[in-house]
Amino acid sequence: MTNPNGQNPSQPTGKRQLRGVSAVSTDTYEEKHAPAKQEPNPEEERGGSVGQFPGEVVSEMKKVIWPTGSQMLNYTLIVFAFMIVMTLLVWGTDQLAAWLIRWILVP
Repeated sequence: MTNPNGQNPSQPTGKRQLRGVSAVSTDTYEEKHAPAKQEPNPEEERGGSVGQFPGEVVSEMKKVIWPTGSQMLNYTLIVFAFMIVMTLLVWGTDQLAAWLIRWILVP
């Protein structure tokens, strides 16, 4: 089918959506197909023993990327500035509400 200009209608331009290209080929289907779920091992599902926990904590803490002193100072100052702004916002809203209530209720 052609449009009034005599050209073919617009086609999607994605790699898999080009004319004549299949989104799934039989060659790659097996690679992309998720394997069937296996029965969970009760020992793995339950977790390790209490004695293994401290060692696991240490190994996980070694993976953490800790901030430098200057980064920590910057983060702390940002948090304090945000707290000050939010405190002023809540205080201002409270003062405005109190003023409106006094203006309405007090003759």
